[in-house]
Amino acid sequence: MDKRKFNLWNRVSAVAVLAVSAVTYLLTIEPTASFWDCGEFIASSYKLEVGHPPGNPVFQLIARFFTMFADNMHAAVAVNAMSALCSAFTIFFLYLTIVFLAKRLVTVGQDGTYTAAQAIAIYGSGIVGSLAYCFSDTFWFSAVEGEVYAMSSLFTAVVFWAMTKWYEQADEPYANRWIVLISFLMGLSIGVHLLNLLTIPALVYLFYYRKRDGGHYSFWENVKIFAVSCVILCVVLFGIIPYLPKSAAYVDLFFVNVLGLPFNSGAIFFVLALLAGCFWGLFETMKRKKVLANSMLLCLTVIVIGFSIFSVVVIRSAAKTPTNEYQPDNPFTLVRYLGREQYGSNPLVYGQYFDAPYEIEVPKYWAPVGKKYIKADGQMNVKYKSEGKMLFPRMWATSPDGRYEDFYESYMNGRGKPVRGAQHKKPTFIDNLTFFFDYQLNWMYWRYFMWNFAGRQNEIHSPSPGDLFQGNWESGISFIDEFRLGDQSDAPAYLKENKGKNHYYMLPLLLGIIGIFFQFSRDKRGTWVTFLLFFMTGIAIVIYLNQPPYQVRERDYAYAGSFYAFSIWIGLAVLAICSVVWRFLDRKPAMPASSRYIAASAVSVLCLGVPVLMAQQNWDDHDRSNRRTAVEMAKNYLNSVGENGILITHGDNDTFPLWYAQEVEGVRTDVRICNTSLLGTDWHIDQMKYACNESAPLPLTVGLEQYLYGTNEFIYIYDTRDAVIPISTVMDVFKHPEAKLPLSSGRKVDYIMSRRISVPVNKENVIKYGILPEKYADMIPDEIVLTISKDKDYVSKPELFMLDLLSNYQWDRPINFLNLGGDLNVGIKEYLMYEGFSSKLVPVKNRTRQTEIGFADPDDIYHKMNEVYTWDALKRTDYFVDYQNLYTFCGVMSQRGLFVNAAKEMMKAGHPDRAIELLDKCQECVPDSIYPLDMSYLGFINERNVLEMIALYYGNGAPDKGLELADRFVDELMVSARFYLQYYDYARSNFEETCRYIFYVADVLKQNDNADRAAEIEDALSALVKNMQ
Repeated sequence: MDKRKFNLWNRVSAVAVLAVSAVTYLLTIEPTASFWDCGEFIASSYKLEVGHPPGNPVFQLIARFFTMFADNMHAAVAVNAMSALCSAFTIFFLYLTIVFLAKRLVTVGQDGTYTAAQAIAIYGSGIVGSLAYCFSDTFWFSAVEGEVYAMSSLFTAVVFWAMTKWYEQADEPYANRWIVLISFLMGLSIGVHLLNLLTIPALVYLFYYRKRDGGHYSFWENVKIFAVSCVILCVVLFGIIPYLPKSAAYVDLFFVNVLGLPFNSGAIFFVLALLAGCFWGLFETMKRKKVLANSMLLCLTVIVIGFSIFSVVVIRSAAKTPTNEYQPDNPFTLVRYLGREQYGSNPLVYGQYFDAPYEIEVPKYWAPVGKKYIKADGQMNVKYKSEGKMLFPRMWATSPDGRYEDFYESYMNGRGKPVRGAQHKKPTFIDNLTFFFDYQLNWMYWRYFMWNFAGRQNEIHSPSPGDLFQGNWESGISFIDEFRLGDQSDAPAYLKENKGKNHYYMLPLLLGIIGIFFQFSRDKRGTWVTFLLFFMTGIAIVIYLNQPPYQVRERDYAYAGSFYAFSIWIGLAVLAICSVVWRFLDRKPAMPASSRYIAASAVSVLCLGVPVLMAQQNWDDHDRSNRRTAVEMAKNYLNSVGENGILITHGDNDTFPLWYAQEVEGVRTDVRICNTSLLGTDWHIDQMKYACNESAPLPLTVGLEQYLYGTNEFIYIYDTRDAVIPISTVMDVFKHPEAKLPLSSGRKVDYIMSRRISVPVNKENVIKYGILPEKYADMIPDEIVLTISKDKDYVSKPELFMLDLLSNYQWDRPINFLNLGGDLNVGIKEYLMYEGFSSKLVPVKNRTRQTEIGFADPDDIYHKMNEVYTWDALKRTDYFVDYQNLYTFCGVMSQRGLFVNAAKEMMKAGHPDRAIELLDKCQECVPDSIYPLDMSYLGFINERNVLEMIALYYGNGAPDKGLELADRFVDELMVSARFYLQYYDYARSNFEETCRYIFYVADVLKQNDNADRAAEIEDALSALVKNMQ
């Protein structure tokens, strides 16, 4: 086959895999914003706002381009489609990369051409490997949502492919243009995600291998090449990224503080001067014919040009966009923004263990205040003592509740070295490595690797190793799975029939291993380059992240590049198998000439069955085409708040979808969202002081100097009067420049002077602005008293924000809280009134709990449940309910719990018909076909709500409906009980819990004159236990 024909069919094959992957992803994209960061990314892209550190301006600009072709109601689809297309082109470039590596494994003819059989095997390798990655679990997950990982993968794929193009054209004129392109893409990729930089070592080896194409590198020469690659990576990662903006910041400091010019004037001068210097250097080196210097400077210049896209972040932040995280509107703040300073740092090579003794130090930093930069105290840093440090520290993180420490000590078994001043021993190096290999490497990497190439048990989040029933890898090969996990064929449906149960029978893994050995036998250099890509984007990330236990979500998306590299080996397995078959055929001289051609085609088709199997297994749990639950929940949260209200949220999933709903779809833009996780920062508090969309500024009076980053992170409570003091007085003392509390260290700090704080109530406004209806006017006092617990020594910055807000509060706009106020413990929880999706601050003392709402307005609740809140997305049964949806709608914000609380309120108010109506609506809106009645193993409150529904049906005169629900619930519980009995030694507590639920149901039936059915249920449970003994 001549080169022209080979290239033609190669392009046809590449376009074919592009088409297959594009169609797959476009058919399965989520039609709106997903949970986690997607809502924020889509919102910040749609209006070019500022997302969370370290920023992604390139992603935002490209996503904005896509949204220009859609209205606001389809902007999310446009961004998700962009991710789908980025992912499809990633598969396209992966195909081309596999073909490049496959061509190195075959012997070409004297004229440089391939036989038809060789060509088919090469195409087959590219198609099988690329489609295996196309249908892999981790990559497909990121391909169908508006996240940065799809675009980051595309940059990785393009950069690696571009280096192969340079490799092929290195002897031709202008070949270095590919290296310049790679440098520019590297600079740009910083504005998407830093993962792309990890390809640098593999690229450097490709460069050196091509420079000595037929030669050999000694061991020490290879060490030097690796060192060069690490230096280049460090120059970009730890040099250019932090120090270019830092240099711009100090130039800006001179321009602002010395010359009196505006903020950013010095930074602009620095960037222009830097680029001018770069271009001058390029012309000079070209004039003097310094080729190497010119090429290096050109690469540096295009990296800087690509990196300079972050100027968009500063420009948009200065425009005070509604979403303006970290507010990096000046170069000093941009430095901290890029450094992810608000997230802290992890030790890497040498550092502390989890209970290392330390000393406190207060660093200084430059902060923009007024028209100048001032030197302010930063957040307190801890300086760990040497006796608490160790080499390669893996057990380092601390937790408020001691969970991390207990987890670490489970690996220590009492071993370790006592350290003076520490409660916990210092782990031995062996125990430290045991934790690294078992948790960080095995559980947090190899488990994900096996998910993608062996199979997955289910998609239920499993934060720690050792759980037999959730989150493990599972191949589908019975004797292997049962040896590891036991026979789980009798598991409850939400485990046994979980759509995330994907079995590949280890076939992708087997092909990958074959590909590794085959490539190593024929192309050791190619194997090393592929391995470097695999290692740097996988295991190296594990080492760098140094993750603590109990991650809030699965982190497999971080290692997609590693799975990309392994897919190369899957593809090369096709060529390996073909080579074996050809060798066998060559021993039979009677075979026709076409036999090699037919064999290559047959092997390619058979191996293609592996990605087809992966597609078949993964489609149902990666198809998000009908899922709209996150945004519907966001709208319900917003609609639970009165006009021009304030909504206090806490985390990612109760904030980012709301930002999307407001900024993109224009839902309730009069509501001001305050996130307690961000209220610990100066910039979020600062943003509350100016208008946002249709929301008026909040009446805050504490000056910036008292809530700057690093200032008043914790404010001591110093109560010497033990009396109720007006909140205005408390805050006046806090703000007074001379009212300071002296500490033993000699420092003087601001403080809160009372634990009992009175907040005046404007009765007229309470009624006028709908905080309470007029029928409760007689219950409204002149003031409410916030009581701070005596075991609380300080208030946090978010709690300070609440006190400042209430000190000027005129009761003229509702204040609603999610999760009953979360960690805000300054007495407000005693004045919350249940409103369904949120709780409202009211001047009536009340104690609302998850299962007992106390004081509420039954008419308002009934109105909201029927005319304000919607469950159209939730009640559909044609979408995949993943763990995040189960966790959200049956745990964090239990939808059955909403209806139960509303029905209880109707019953209390004497409206049994309304109570039954709401219970019926609950069964319609939370269908048990996708949200099981029993999912007790997941640890939610769901089962208690079902029990209450049964009791409420009986209590409101609908015994038939109560019995019908009870029977369905018991059927599911019996399945669980049978399963837990099989694993009694492991699941004893789960079995006992399930039995309690069964007896609770029986008790409800007995109490409602249905003793016969109760006896049947109890007898069935007894028979089950007896039969299993």
